[in-house]
Amino acid sequence: MIVVMKSGAAPEQIQKAKDTMIELGYQPHPIEGVLRTIIGAVGDERGKPEDVEALSILEGVEKVIPILPAYKLASREFSPEDTKVTVGDVVVGNNKVPVIAGPCSVESEEQVMEIARAVKEAGASMFRGGAYKPRSSPYTFQGMGIEGLKILAMAREETGLPIGTEILDPHDLDAVVEYADVLQIGARNSQNYALLKQVGQSGMPVLLKRGMSTTIKEFLMCAEYILAEGNENVMLCERGIRTFETATRNTFDLNAIPVLKERTHLPIIADPSHGTGYWQYVTPMALASIAAGADGIIIEVHNNPEVAVSDGGQSLKPHKFKMLMEKAAPVAKAVGREI
Repeated sequence: MIVVMKSGAAPEQIQKAKDTMIELGYQPHPIEGVLRTIIGAVGDERGKPEDVEALSILEGVEKVIPILPAYKLASREFSPEDTKVTVGDVVVGNNKVPVIAGPCSVESEEQVMEIARAVKEAGASMFRGGAYKPRSSPYTFQGMGIEGLKILAMAREETGLPIGTEILDPHDLDAVVEYADVLQIGARNSQNYALLKQVGQSGMPVLLKRGMSTTIKEFLMCAEYILAEGNENVMLCERGIRTFETATRNTFDLNAIPVLKERTHLPIIADPSHGTGYWQYVTPMALASIAAGADGIIIEVHNNPEVAVSDGGQSLKPHKFKMLMEKAAPVAKAVGREI
């Protein structure tokens, strides 16, 4: 449920409301606005009538609103206004549509630096690259680990682009937090609840990818695990789902973007690279994502995709990425936004 405090409620009245929630078995999650404070009361129950009444009669409380969806903190009811996630000097969730670009895997310093310079010049807002890679086969390239993180940090130092990279194992969290600006949770780990709790406790910005067989409700419940740890810096990523169709690697669920925008206040990032699996479909689906309301896009870019250690077939070459950026600008402008 949500407890809406009166405009100008005294600090002691707000604290009393929070203390009462704890006594009733809820976890308070306050959001301080310009004019008033609202407090989310999160627990197993959907707001028992007696609990609603107990909170309603407190001094300084304007009203108590039960939240029906299972995902409490991620719901529009909890926060009608869009959440903005700040990564360095990049804000995700406002009028500007940031573009995250880079290779699937960090392969070498030379490769990363060349791609980072190219995407920076083309107008990218953030840089991505995998230092730890979850692969379907245990015999394929698994990433460079710490050395990969150090190379990503070098790219940030030269280009000024914040970097995002995937975290697979809670044991690696301290190292990834040291070098990265965004923690990415991949599709295979979207329901790894122990890992979600750990990244939630880190307080770092999180890019949470949708699982390949995850419904939208389940996806939002994954985000809830992070939010419940007190971390409000969560971005959701639609990256395609598994269906019967074999023409593309995954089925890019463009519908999910407006549906998520309706149901949650969290920013939505679109990943047409994984969503389609083929480079020739990436640009049209990126443009469609912007038109559908995505708050950002993430694109895989490789300087030599023919010999990439992973996902070369869905990676754009730098000149193709530059063309995408040129096409994206008028599309964003047409829907009242900018790249």
